[in-house]
Amino acid sequence: MTACRVLGFTLIEMIVTLVLIGILAVAILPRFFDRRDFDERAFVDQITGALRYAQKAAIAQRRTVCAAFSANSLTLRIRSAAGNGPCDTDLSGPTGVTPYTVTASGAVGFAPTPAAFSFDAEGRPSAGAALPIGTGFVVTVEAETGYVTY
Repeated sequence: MTACRVLGFTLIEMIVTLVLIGILAVAILPRFFDRRDFDERAFVDQITGALRYAQKAAIAQRRTVCAAFSANSLTLRIRSAAGNGPCDTDLSGPTGVTPYTVTASGAVGFAPTPAAFSFDAEGRPSAGAALPIGTGFVVTVEAETGYVTY
């Protein structure tokens, strides 16, 4: 006599699986539909890249590059001539867009608005900076070297 094996799931296994899927859906799915985290991270990456570009532009052109901030944007300007004086010319970005401005999307921004600073012709910042963005990101400009991290 041969035994008949029935393959499949029991009712208890099915119910437990559905309950676990329901719990995961309630905990995880809202994060996929909340763009704020993604927007904050994108803004952090853009600010970091723009500040690194500003430092390299200051070194390459042997002139001071200034970084000015608003509640949700960064604008870069450059001194038209070497030496002392204000940054009086808009800096062109890597794609040729003038002025080079990075603006956050949505409700993302700095908290609070950072003070303006500049990179000298050797790439050193006028002051170190900690740029808080959103709920948990901080872009840091090292005071001695101008190294930009987050």
